[in-house]
Amino acid sequence: MEVKGRVALVTGASSGIGRTYVEELLNQGAKVSICDINAEEGEKLASGLASKHGKDRVIFCQCDVTDYPQFEDSFRTTISAFGHIDIVINNAGIMNDRFWELEVDVNLNGVIRGTLLAQRYLGIDRGGRGGILINTGSNVSVNPYVSVPIYSATKAAIVSLTRAFGDKYHVDLTGVSVMALCPSATDSNLVRDVGKQLLSPRYEDAWRHDTASSIPQKAEHVGKALIHVLSTGKSGSVWLVENGQPVREVIFPKH
Repeated sequence: MEVKGRVALVTGASSGIGRTYVEELLNQGAKVSICDINAEEGEKLASGLASKHGKDRVIFCQCDVTDYPQFEDSFRTTISAFGHIDIVINNAGIMNDRFWELEVDVNLNGVIRGTLLAQRYLGIDRGGRGGILINTGSNVSVNPYVSVPIYSATKAAIVSLTRAFGDKYHVDLTGVSVMALCPSATDSNLVRDVGKQLLSPRYEDAWRHDTASSIPQKAEHVGKALIHVLSTGKSGSVWLVENGQPVREVIFPKH
């Protein structure tokens, strides 16, 4: 899909990778709905980007992905502002195994909600125009970290969800292609105080072992990877971008 002229809705969009997605999409000529639970940061970002790109190309919607009605309102508000939606990016996520129920609700249930809403509001079977859905996974979607087993589980589930809903069967029904982009450690706010984010302080040694060979990459690099996946990726595909290297497709054994 050519990004220029498209309308994108991005969750978890006021900071980190999500913010970079927004900036890169705008740079490529898209209109963007910034959806985030943090209204103060989201409105500030939208205001700054509107000054740069034009008020008609960016809006903010307060959105808690664990709250289905509020999440749905983000879709309605975006369509009201821009007429339709072409791209949905399920990016909101947290890493905190200590609060694992919230982690599951944001990382997995939030992506499920966003996927079902995308099918509902973009689906050709519901009067929509079709489009593309990108789910943000992680390198642990493919190779789990023993130090964050629950976080790893949520991100692994995103890959299975993407591969299933990205199958031709669902695409033929809805016209919505589904792909996953899985970044490794990136300059963001995901890891702030890892000792408080692990299920047990005893896991800190395991964390150091898990991340020993990881080279944090710039969020801008992941933003460029997003545009590549939107432009060239096929539905059901899973893409890994790690250590600042070019994004690459992960090949799974065929059924």
